[in-house]
Amino acid sequence: MISLETVSVSLSGTPVLHDISLDLPRGGITAVIGPNGAGKSTLVSAIARLTPLRSGRICVDGLDVFRAPTRNLAKILAVMPQDNAVAGRLRVGELVQFGRFPHHQGRPTQTDVALVEAALRTFDLWDIHDRFIDTLSGGQRQRARAAMCYAQGTDYMLLDEPLNNLDIYYARELMRTLRQVADTTGRSIVIVLHDLNHAAVHADRIIALRDGRVVADGPAAEVIRPDVLDAVFGFPIRVETISGKPISLHFL
Repeated sequence: MISLETVSVSLSGTPVLHDISLDLPRGGITAVIGPNGAGKSTLVSAIARLTPLRSGRICVDGLDVFRAPTRNLAKILAVMPQDNAVAGRLRVGELVQFGRFPHHQGRPTQTDVALVEAALRTFDLWDIHDRFIDTLSGGQRQRARAAMCYAQGTDYMLLDEPLNNLDIYYARELMRTLRQVADTTGRSIVIVLHDLNHAAVHADRIIALRDGRVVADGPAAEVIRPDVLDAVFGFPIRVETISGKPISLHFL
């Protein structure tokens, strides 16, 4: 379980998150949604220990993330930050191999090699595993970064806007892959999304933020509703049920 206890964060002296308390149980997909500036990326960054807390406490399976040794934390928590800067002269397979570093410490075993290959195949990258990163499209880079996160083999994966730069086909495929990973491996995936409909279709739970506070928290049917979305985004959003899922028609 990821547990946040009255977590507050300030950036450059400006409060961004305000007394957030959440428990994210093991397993499934939790989507974090909200308008720009709501604190979505800051929330994920704080869980990953990339952003310091002003107050509060965050634990993963009882381990205080700000007190745990880095190597121990890296074995249970993997993060894909929003920033997609990657050294261009790395090959795709080499990038994904970095996900295994907390385990092999620079001396990969046959097991590590097999797990990297499995990650490349899972994220549809095997055919380009020898290509240099700087020859890839933005969407291919996003998939490679997601594969590196997956290859780390942790119980918890944090992905900050992984659908950036993905066309509609690969956005759908990545979300389907993450859904399959959650269902078949029992991993817990926390994902920041701007696309409300991907959250509604693929997530078990949706957390909606506005101005650094939790406005709604629950399954899609409880969060993807006109009244809730109006409170989150500040304008009326029509919602229709399609194939049993609440689909937002925010473009109308």
